[in-house]
Parts: sequence; structure tokens; C-alpha cells
Amino acid sequence: MTHVLVTGGAGYIGSHACKALKAAGFTPVTYDNLVTGWQDAVKFGPFERGDLSDRARLDAVFTQYQPIAVMHFAALSQVGEAMSEPGRYWRNNVGGSLTLIEAACAAGCLNFVFSSTCATYGEHDNVVLDESTPQDPLNAYGASKRAVENILRDFEAAYGLQSVIFRYFNVAGADPDGEIGEHHRPETHLIPVMLEAIDGKRPALTIHGTDYDTADGTCIRDYVHVCDLVDAHVLGLKWLRDGKGSRVFNLGTGMGFSVREVIDASRTVTNREVPHSEGPRRAGDATKLVSGSTRAAAELGWEPTRSTMAQMIADAWHWHLNGQYNG
Repeated sequence: MTHVLVTGGAGYIGSHACKALKAAGFTPVTYDNLVTGWQDAVKFGPFERGDLSDRARLDAVFTQYQPIAVMHFAALSQVGEAMSEPGRYWRNNVGGSLTLIEAACAAGCLNFVFSSTCATYGEHDNVVLDESTPQDPLNAYGASKRAVENILRDFEAAYGLQSVIFRYFNVAGADPDGEIGEHHRPETHLIPVMLEAIDGKRPALTIHGTDYDTADGTCIRDYVHVCDLVDAHVLGLKWLRDGKGSRVFNLGTGMGFSVREVIDASRTVTNREVPHSEGPRRAGDATKLVSGSTRAAAELGWEPTRSTMAQMIADAWHWHLNGQYNG
């Protein structure tokens, strides 16, 4: 078997990556501590419970499976929490990643696909973002991801580690087959929070900030379907196996949607009103984050097929009504 170690494989994006890897002929090995992930989401290969800080456990997993690559998704990712508890983000996201990278290099596993974020760019008003945009993160989440990018470069120089780094924009949607989906505890992402409000599972969606310098006063984000996103990861793995070397790719569609536009789209897709209220801005939120990159399309051959707002909401709504995990 051709194994790929998937950290955070019991989480939202990681579980979808495991399904895509399985479809591409690999055997994903999920490594997850289940702090934010769900064992119900591990359906496509072996499961190994463990923490990134546990070097002995990582060494044992590398020895047992001899993976040809690592896909690293495991991380804390809540912007508000990153502002109030930055130490957790540096300790978990950076310290854990460093331990993982050291273990991979020691095992001779020198292909590494890393889940980074457009939050490394910070605030760039009226600028579409490409891979050359200066990185100036606004919070410990973005800063921790940038730090791991730097670690990967240092380990390339020292040990020959090759990495594909994906800087995501906002990920949405769910597996169209309904096997897996987005289910956080607590839920903080706009679309699932909105669907919970529509379905009466929370009182109302709060719009965090209505005084941004945008057409309707709410912040703007670029959304990409989770299935399109993980397809790029499989292409990134092929890139590394073909010996093309380390590379950074933005993953977004180039289309920005404001919070109010997402609410309007949800109303159309679900044919239900979206209960919502207005609140102050959250610390650490940028006004506008939209990709201006075509590198993934030009070099990886990545072609998103499900990343329309209507499709992302429809798939998420299907999962919301028919899926969910226990717990």
C-alpha cells in the first residue's frame, strides 16, 4: 500500500482529503487527537490516535506505515481565540508542527503538503492577493502558519524536505455524497452558523461588523469548496512525487462575497429567512481577503468545479439536514 500520513484527518478538511486520497489510489493514515476532530469522519483508511507533541508516538506511526508523504492539516484555527489566547496557537500550531517535521525528516519522509492560510497576508486594502504579496498577519493564527512555512524552508535547506504550501481562502461546502461534512465544536464558520440559525439550532447569526469599507459595510471573503480544495492537495502530492520541488499556491476563486451577500444566497438556496443581528467587529478580522492568483491553475492544472456560492451552500445544507457526527 502507498500510505500518506494525514494529520487532522478526523477534521473537516482533513477528512475530505482522506476521501480524495483514497479515490486517487492512496491509503490515508489519519493521525488525530480528536480534540476538534471526529472519529466518525475516519472512513477511508487506518486511524492512529495521537498528539503532534508526542514524538515517540509519531516515530512509531512513521515506522509502522512508512508513508511516502505527509499532509498536515492539524491546527487550531479560530481567529477570536487566537487573539485572546495566542500562547495556545504558538504552542500547538508551531510547536506541534516542528515535532512533526522533525519526525518526518528522521523517517526519511521528505514530501510534505502543508495547510496554510491567506491569514498570513494580513490586511491589504483594495489588493487581490497572490503568492508574492507581503505576509503581515493580524493574529496568532496567521502568524503561527507563517512560522511553519518558515520552518519548512529551513528544513529544506538542512535536510532536503520538499513542501507544497497551500494558502487557503475561506473553505465551505461538504462532500456531495453526504459521507462527511463540516462539524465544529463550537461552530464559528459563517455558512454552518448561518444554517444553524436558519434551522433554529441557534437564536440568530451575528454579523460581526457593519462598518467596514465595503459596499454594504460587511467584510468580504473568497470562498472555495472543500472538495475542490482537497483535489488541489492530491495534485500537490503529485507535484512533489514528480520531483518538481517546493512551491506555494493560493487556493481561492478570485470571487469575493460580503457577509450580507452570503446571507442573501443562503435565503435563495434554502428558501428560508436567515435570522441575524448586528454586532461589533471581531479583533483580528481583515476587511477583504480575495485571491488574485492563477498559479494553481497554470502549474497544477487545478480547476475548481463546485466553488459557486450556491453549490457550496447547497452541499452544506444537505449535510446539515442529513449528516452530522455523534457527540
